[in-house]
Amino acid sequence: MDVIAPLLVILVLGIVVLIVAAPLRANRSRRAADPDEARRADLEAAKEDKYREIRDAEMDFRTGKLSEADWRRLDRELRAEAVELLRRVDELGPPA
Repeated sequence: MDVIAPLLVILVLGIVVLIVAAPLRANRSRRAADPDEARRADLEAAKEDKYREIRDAEMDFRTGKLSEADWRRLDRELRAEAVELLRRVDELGPPA
């Protein structure tokens, strides 16, 4: 009797973990099934990050943290990287 109670607790906890983790497993299998959509999501996230970097650099220039020459150089680099990300998104074609 003393052994059955801990075994039942472990069994119930295992079932709860499987139920809670089911959406996570389904999302992973769905992403694996469509690698283009997973890649598109990654590129879109990188694009948004790059846009944020561009805005941050402009804010740093406006607040005096960057000289105009440094800001222009940084802005040129960041925009070139953003264009590359946009080109890679376009290569994937329209979303499904």
